[in-house]
Amino acid sequence: MPDPRRPELSSREVEVLLAWLAAESKEEAAAALFISASTVSTHLARIRAKYSGVGRDAPTKAHLLARALQDGYTSLDRW
Repeated sequence: MPDPRRPELSSREVEVLLAWLAAESKEEAAAALFISASTVSTHLARIRAKYSGVGRDAPTKAHLLARALQDGYTSLDRW
């Protein structure tokens, strides 16, 4: 069940988050999405800010994966 404090991520933010979680680096995620690594970083900063805004900090990649799983943005079947 998603956390009631789930932030509303845009579809693009979810796409970038999942690509980055699956990648070895921001550069690899960027290449897969045909964007720059800087743009990946910007999206991740916004995602982290949204999580912080609802009192659910996600400072690391592991934390962001946990939040994405908790909030239904992805499932363990994907990984």
